Amino acid sequence: MKKVYIETYGCQMNVADTEVIFSILSDHGFERTEDISEADVIMANTCSIRDNAEQRILGRIEQFNIQKKNRPGVLIGILGCMAERLKEKLLDSGKVDIVSGPDSYRKLPELIEAASGGNPQMDVILSREETYADISPVRLDRNGVSAFISIMRGCNNECSYCVVPYTRGAERSRDWKTIIREACECRSAGYKEITLLGQNVDSYKFEDVDFASLLDKVALTVPEVRIRFSTSNPQDISDAVLHTMAAHPNICHHIHLPVQSGSDRILEKMRRRYSRQWYLDRVEKIHEIIP
Repeated sequence: MKKVYIETYGCQMNVADTEVIFSILSDHGFERTEDISEADVIMANTCSIRDNAEQRILGRIEQFNIQKKNRPGVLIGILGCMAERLKEKLLDSGKVDIVSGPDSYRKLPELIEAASGGNPQMDVILSREETYADISPVRLDRNGVSAFISIMRGCNNECSYCVVPYTRGAERSRDWKTIIREACECRSAGYKEITLLGQNVDSYKFEDVDFASLLDKVALTVPEVRIRFSTSNPQDISDAVLHTMAAHPNICHHIHLPVQSGSDRILEKMRRRYSRQWYLDRVEKIHEIIP
């Protein structure tokens, strides 16, 4: 049985994606290892939000190649946002065998098999449908307390400074019934807290279920589990979401609401679709509905 080692960088979405990747690979006969020295496949699930993150990963690729030099046959893969952004540049370095974007993880088993024959592999095609909704993640949380559930992928906001729409593609929401199923699985596994994840959770919409409705359904289904969510966009967080939070004691009174800037001029240049006053009004409304 081949062993796989994965290092995860960046946001909580990447942690959730790594859990999905391990589930996919496990179903194809791969075994997870935390010891890089025994891994047949060494991968990094990467972040491109800041240059520093990419520079760190480029340094890790050098370290991965030391393993490959000492153990010919080891495969090195770069996954996620950096793979999507740099694409063939990673393969051209001669130091990477597999390049896989955020929407191609289902193909990792065949990419690994093909790369084993000495042919570097790349799949960075973005999808408008992929949400990995049918996959039960392999939980990596060591304490068994907190679990991440991805409810949507991608972003449509296209802020001037952000690469996410280009590395994770357009927004698409996951079937709410599969989210409920996963929340129940977490409860059965003993998890005490669930964080619903998305680049902009307030944009969630599947059929007639919006984010406020989804939040309500999850809170009612697993009342003994604490519920959190991240991240909200100031322009999109609705009064309905706030009222839902106020209505359920198991929804934590915590909102990650990025400010970005207190200047309307800068917000406009950033292509943020709200003003300073809009943000302050939202904060006031939060305090009003959730004292």
